[in-house]
Amino acid sequence: MPDAETAGAAPDRPDDLMEKVVGLCKRRGFIFQSAEIYGGFRSTYDYGPLGVNLLRNVKNAWWRSMVQLRDDVVGIDAAILGPPAVWQASGHLANFTDPLVDCLSCHQRWREDKIDGVCPACGGTTFTEPRAFNLMFKTHAGPVEDEGAVAYLRPETAQGMFVNFANVLQTTRKKPPFGIAQVGKSFRNEITPQNFVFRTREFEQMEMEFFVPPDEGTRWFEYWLGERFRWYTDLGIPEAQLRLRHHDPDELSHYSAGTADVEFLFPWGWDELEGIANRTDFDLKAHAAASGERLEYFDQASGERYVPHVIEPAAGATRTMMAFLLAAYAEDEVGGEARTVLRLHPRLAPYQVAVLPLSKKDTLEPVAREVLGMLQPWLMCDYDVTQSIGRRYRRQDEVGTPWCVTVDFDTLEDRAVTVRDRDTTDQVRVPIADLVGHLQARFAASEGAEPAPGS
Repeated sequence: MPDAETAGAAPDRPDDLMEKVVGLCKRRGFIFQSAEIYGGFRSTYDYGPLGVNLLRNVKNAWWRSMVQLRDDVVGIDAAILGPPAVWQASGHLANFTDPLVDCLSCHQRWREDKIDGVCPACGGTTFTEPRAFNLMFKTHAGPVEDEGAVAYLRPETAQGMFVNFANVLQTTRKKPPFGIAQVGKSFRNEITPQNFVFRTREFEQMEMEFFVPPDEGTRWFEYWLGERFRWYTDLGIPEAQLRLRHHDPDELSHYSAGTADVEFLFPWGWDELEGIANRTDFDLKAHAAASGERLEYFDQASGERYVPHVIEPAAGATRTMMAFLLAAYAEDEVGGEARTVLRLHPRLAPYQVAVLPLSKKDTLEPVAREVLGMLQPWLMCDYDVTQSIGRRYRRQDEVGTPWCVTVDFDTLEDRAVTVRDRDTTDQVRVPIADLVGHLQARFAASEGAEPAPGS
């Protein structure tokens, strides 16, 4: 697990990697500019047929790791809208700010800590004094727009888990250490959205609040650093493109006793994928004081009553998806012909399998549809009959499909199909009757697991 001092050298990636991935996303239907027919709306994006699958798979992989495979974490889905009292108690109304400056040459506004003293628009070097800019999105609930109807779109999913701490504790009978996880939309009025979907005003988060006895905070903080770093490498990001960076004391949020970021080597340099923070007991105590409700745990065995400390792994789903795309992008040659390939982990790929009839002829269509119907309950599938088989292979390589299943004229005689591997381009003949089990075994092998009994 490399830290900021020991992270490896930059991998061999094309200089125009960002432009190539952004172009692929638009061309192949991963990500579209929102409201593009009206000229677009800055910093908002729509996820197309492939992008919505990839983003959903990223979130599902996180949920599987953080909730499904554990017995000490449960999930919730809290509301996006919230009253000012929540954000007053959490410190967001007072502290959730970025330093805003105006360029005195072109009058554009920038986040001071992201421009290194030079205006990105005009190159100017003189700016106004920085002033605090609150990132909260303010709105009104109900028919009357007065101060009594003020509400806020949540800037993070975390507070919904803190204000529901007592509800979850009572209904699940969990005891510390245990966690509450949530995946959902958050909103931040960023001064300078940038780098495609990396920093946007509307985004999705994957957060978990892990409640622990006060004297176990440091141990669990270290535990989650390792767990979260390993999640990215298990799903295919090379370790050389990741590092763990601990925050300096002057960087720490108002609630943090220690924070470290899992950073990815983006084309513009190292930047945050996920933050893991030791939030101590700040949030539960703040909400208890503001609401008048007890937010603590009573250990009946020991007779001890305490406010748990909290370890928070918080990741951005959209920027994580972007990192997986950048890490997976590759260019090579197959049979002397250049190809673009996304070497996405099968769990993340928009489609795990593409069913490709060799010909449009009616004789192959019924069998191809039969094969598609067999696979769809188990794997996300594409079905493509357009152009030559070679071009269709290239299309599937470019969007990351791990396996193509070709139905040819021999299939009519031997009831077998050809399975082609994306990364090696190797092909193997498999009886249709064995196809589901064959692909399930390959999927399991990609995760270092044995196939399920009977698969």
